[in-house]
Amino acid sequence: MASAASISQIQYPPTCTTSTTTATRKALNIFNTKRDDGSSKILHFLHSCSSSSSSSSFPVNLKSSSSNPTRLRPLQDSIQSNFMENIENSVDFHIPTCEQEQIFHQRVENTETCADLVIPRSENSTNHQLMCLEPRRRIFVQDPPWFSSIFLKGLYKRIKLQEYREMKKRKFNLLRRRQVKQETEAWERMVDEYKELEAKMIEKRLAPNLPHIKGLFLGWFGPLREAIEREQKMQRTKKQKAAYAPHIELLPADKVAVIVMHKMMGLVMAGHEDRCVQVVQAAVHIGMAIEQEIRIHSFLEKTKNYKRKKIIADTEEVLSKEKELLRKRVNSLIKSKRVMEAQKLLKNEETKPWGRDTQAKLGSRLVELLIETAYVQHPVNPADYSPPDVRPAFRHRFKTILKHPGQKTTKRYGVVECDPLVLAGLDRSAKHMLIPYVPMLVPPKKWKGYNKGGYLFLPSYVMRTHGSRKQQEALKSVTGNCMKKVFEALDTLGSTKWRVNKQVLSVLESIWVSGGNIAGLVDRNDVPIPEKPLSEDMTEVQKWKWSVRKAKKINQERHSQRCDTELKLSVARRMKDEEGFYYPHNLDFRGRAYPMHPHLNHLSSDVCRGVLEFAEGRPLGKSGLRWLKIHLANLFSENPINGSRWWLTAEDPFQCLAACINLSEALKSSSPHSVISHLPIHQDGSCNGLQHYAALGRNTLEAAAVNLVAGEKPADVYSEIAVRVHEIMKRDSNKDPSKHPQALLAKILIDQVDRKLVKQTVMTSVYGVTFVGAREQIKRRLEEKGHITDDRQLFAAACYAAKVTLTALGEIFEAARSIMGWLGDCAKVIASENQPVRWTTPLGLPVVQPYCKNERHLIRTSLQVLALQREGKSVEIRKQRTAFPPNFVHSLDGSHMMMTAVACRDAGLHFAGVHDSFWTHACDVDEMNQILRKKFVELYNMPILENLLESFQTSYPTLSFPPLPERGNFDLEEVLESPYFFN
Repeated sequence: MASAASISQIQYPPTCTTSTTTATRKALNIFNTKRDDGSSKILHFLHSCSSSSSSSSFPVNLKSSSSNPTRLRPLQDSIQSNFMENIENSVDFHIPTCEQEQIFHQRVENTETCADLVIPRSENSTNHQLMCLEPRRRIFVQDPPWFSSIFLKGLYKRIKLQEYREMKKRKFNLLRRRQVKQETEAWERMVDEYKELEAKMIEKRLAPNLPHIKGLFLGWFGPLREAIEREQKMQRTKKQKAAYAPHIELLPADKVAVIVMHKMMGLVMAGHEDRCVQVVQAAVHIGMAIEQEIRIHSFLEKTKNYKRKKIIADTEEVLSKEKELLRKRVNSLIKSKRVMEAQKLLKNEETKPWGRDTQAKLGSRLVELLIETAYVQHPVNPADYSPPDVRPAFRHRFKTILKHPGQKTTKRYGVVECDPLVLAGLDRSAKHMLIPYVPMLVPPKKWKGYNKGGYLFLPSYVMRTHGSRKQQEALKSVTGNCMKKVFEALDTLGSTKWRVNKQVLSVLESIWVSGGNIAGLVDRNDVPIPEKPLSEDMTEVQKWKWSVRKAKKINQERHSQRCDTELKLSVARRMKDEEGFYYPHNLDFRGRAYPMHPHLNHLSSDVCRGVLEFAEGRPLGKSGLRWLKIHLANLFSENPINGSRWWLTAEDPFQCLAACINLSEALKSSSPHSVISHLPIHQDGSCNGLQHYAALGRNTLEAAAVNLVAGEKPADVYSEIAVRVHEIMKRDSNKDPSKHPQALLAKILIDQVDRKLVKQTVMTSVYGVTFVGAREQIKRRLEEKGHITDDRQLFAAACYAAKVTLTALGEIFEAARSIMGWLGDCAKVIASENQPVRWTTPLGLPVVQPYCKNERHLIRTSLQVLALQREGKSVEIRKQRTAFPPNFVHSLDGSHMMMTAVACRDAGLHFAGVHDSFWTHACDVDEMNQILRKKFVELYNMPILENLLESFQTSYPTLSFPPLPERGNFDLEEVLESPYFFN
């Protein structure tokens, strides 16, 4: 076969007719559309042209005996462009080897005549034989100047592209394997680690120097494993088997032991009061974890074609009659070659959850085994020659508390109390706890159903239903098409790639090692417990008891916060060297999206938001540099640790630090606009809940108050409410204190009223904050100010300020209050019929309010009788009514965020959302601002309240609902021109 190089030896003559160009294009097209025989086709084509009728205009005469080679004119630009495009788009053309080219050129140089050219048979030929040409001189033509460069350039591009794709594929497969191991082998790795430590300890006859929590686990691991093995063996041989017998066998004892220890300590670390964990909570958590691991273990056994281990085979002895019947039924189906039916039957059986009863019974027995086998050794004075002080690490007892504050009725429940030594140092070694739902190394599975999506193996559900059967049924009853937009939005949020900002993490760790207590970090030391006064005065004693309770409460809160910070840092350290990672998202029952990983995520605290950044960077550009400066509010930091550290005074210090670092890089660069930025820039709604109510009510004044209308400067609803609160308090302070007790409180508070005091209450008022909630919010702000030191006076002042704030809010936002009232009235009508309020969001998500009266369900376990709570048949009318307005608005702001997420993805933007705070790269903020405004207008151009009322009337045709509230004539299109709507 002729080499491709031989084709490129053609030179073009100074003249060429139109037909020449056409013929040449044909030749090139033949070359481009064929692979192995491309060059021979062109030779074949050239010869056929030369041997056709003499009137042919093709300029190459193969019979010419001229010593000068025939030259062709260069192809026109259009042909050259087409040829280049064809070559670059071609993937699988034939490339001759170097050896083939050398042989060909050698033959050309050494041979003056050739007898091996072939011509096509004539149309009248009947013998179908090829005719040989007489020996003639070979024609040599050279490459045009553009041919080789184009050919090699296209080839190089294709080879590089193919290499890049293969490299990306290998990299992805490697990351996916790591992700699968991370999800499926986490407990296995822990088991191996403890076994290895145990072996070393036995070999060296010396306990290794381990962090506090690992030392505890190592001491408990062996005895607990042996106790579980004995329990498994006993349940196999026992005639009267326990309810949990079929399940305790399904995992190896060492893995069960590790799960029990970690889950129990995880609950202890959560900061439960008085070092106690409720038995029912511990039992259910441990039972759920065992069930989850069994599902993963069983799946891997089947998919990897593992041999059945004895521990699995032995479980057949304890199968119930129902499972025996199932096994016989499956065998029968297989024998009759009805394999599909057998698979469906098995699938239905496998996916059937255990239920709370089974989880609680198994978990309760495992908790009991932990109590029996786990001990701690308190330090003793060696000089006393006393025996080792060994005590149980946990003990089971019953606790009695008041059902409701201020009432005499009590309730009694079982708790697991841990020894003080268990807690000592626990917060400093929390990083060694196993965290199963860590960020993913590869993009999450796309959502396709209620439990289809998210993590690869770990159980993932599209909604956090918290056991609400009605909500689960509603989700499972809708088709995937109805939920398509919701799934698409969750996939978009999950596809955003993140990484750890190493510079911010380094500063964070330096502060943490130094003791914390700055930049919003908790103090790593406890407050001292006050000593009992020597005086017998009852007032002094009572005051001391109050201060002791307060100190203990503060220390419990600090312990919980320290553990939380350690867990966040643990995940950050683990992920800091990864090129990037992803957060699978799911929904709460109202339709708001959340990352499934609980610790280090962008919905969490300032620490997390400062440490996280987009994995992909983009050049700042002119607008990006401006937005970065706005984001930083004109602040700059050169030396965050040893400098003036002014960034610590920011409301969100670690986010401020991240922005400082990025802006510093830009300003130091000779080309600031080209500096790559990974920093997410936030655009926040202006009191977003009230924005949604203003859009629903079309009230022009309220719309202007929350920046739905363009203005010269941003409207500040919080400052407006603060001014109104100040006016009310000023009026009250002039009243007679003997007749109006609030006059004294007004005088104390009048100089403390500011924007910050009322902000949180105003924000949450539209989301259903109660008077008690508002009181606690304002009390915390007053405590921060520190002007009121007496606790009783502080409480009274907070009550008064909360009442005044809610009054001022109602006076300014009357239309919003009207819609809230209408929503609450509709909910009351429905709930009065013992039905939960249901609605469908604009994106097609079915929502069911889960507020039902719980029923107590008693089960007897080996440890105690447990009272499990389960969803009852009666709804809570009051809760259904009060919760509906905020829940409905939450479903709308969730819809707006998801609509914006999908639109940003379509526009090529990276997007992250925190309810009413939308994030993207600095260079893309302007485009995202346009998108989010368009989507808000699109959302509220729908007849949302009309559709809601129609759905209520259709679902409950016999009920009478109040008419829609009156609305104004505000033009939604004005939102598109409002610069401070989100800013």
